[in-house]
Amino acid sequence: MSIRRMSLDHHPGFDSGGFLWLQDLTGYPHGVLGPIFPLIIAGLHFTNVQVSFQKSSLQHVPGSLGLLTKIYRIYLQLLTLPILIATFNVPQGCLVYWLTNGSLSLIQLLCLRNPNVLEFLGLPIKKNPVVAPTNKEKGSSGVADICILTKQGEISANSLSPAELVVYSVKVLTDGRRDTAIRLLRLALEKDPDHARALLIMGQTLLQNKQFAEAAESLESAISKLLVAGHPTEVGKIDLLILSSQWAGIANIRQGKMEEGLLHLERIAQLEEPVDPKIKAHYYDGLFMLASALLNVDRKAESLKYLQMCAAYDPAYNTYFEFLETDSTDFASDLASSRRDF
Repeated sequence: MSIRRMSLDHHPGFDSGGFLWLQDLTGYPHGVLGPIFPLIIAGLHFTNVQVSFQKSSLQHVPGSLGLLTKIYRIYLQLLTLPILIATFNVPQGCLVYWLTNGSLSLIQLLCLRNPNVLEFLGLPIKKNPVVAPTNKEKGSSGVADICILTKQGEISANSLSPAELVVYSVKVLTDGRRDTAIRLLRLALEKDPDHARALLIMGQTLLQNKQFAEAAESLESAISKLLVAGHPTEVGKIDLLILSSQWAGIANIRQGKMEEGLLHLERIAQLEEPVDPKIKAHYYDGLFMLASALLNVDRKAESLKYLQMCAAYDPAYNTYFEFLETDSTDFASDLASSRRDF
């Protein structure tokens, strides 16, 4: 705006201090050569937008941030047309400034993508981000070189520990990207085949995908790892055993293997009531699943026993006594749709 005002006010030197065919910076683009600078300026803007977003990982981030980034990129691209129109309606002094600014911006962007320039300036060299699996897979897990965006920057999934991979798989699951989560979990299990939590989450994810046989296999593997030295005594492992048994029971029941499913659910009833509030909630969820499964095989008395235990813990379970009164066979399916998934 300052340059525009100086041009319009005929600042000393602006009427004859230009270059090439733009000697008079106070005038507007005109003649055969008039459109050249406006077109170059609009092209520079569009090129700068393309280069800026070319390797940006933000547009691949799931959720609202990724959506806003894509919308912002489209907005900047569409802005090329208003800029082109505007350049025909400003003094030529503004075009000289605009052309210089756009050119230097493009040079800066290109230089900062050059590893030699970054090394010379003492700046960290950023790896090319790949935030989603590509066709070029590494390892038998089918995991591409997935890079994960963290506060410290982008890191390769292959460099993470099994525990870290499990944590990131849960984050990916919250965004609904089950396929990516499964790849991360498979990589975690390649690194540590005995990782019970990875096996549990893998089973839960496969169960959501209705891959019941594969889910049961993963969950039963988690159970065997947890029971290899007898019943676990650590609080965390007890929780994993309860959850694995719950969902192994559901996975088998969904395949019509009622006896196998009951064996897993009855394992929960054999455990002592946990003290930790969160684990206790999982424990009674497991008893509730057992009660529903027992009702579906006409073991009503046992089902009532476990449901009463659940109701004593949380009165909200009283709602389900009506199923016992009506001999409903939809008890288990109601559970699967109304209780928590994890």
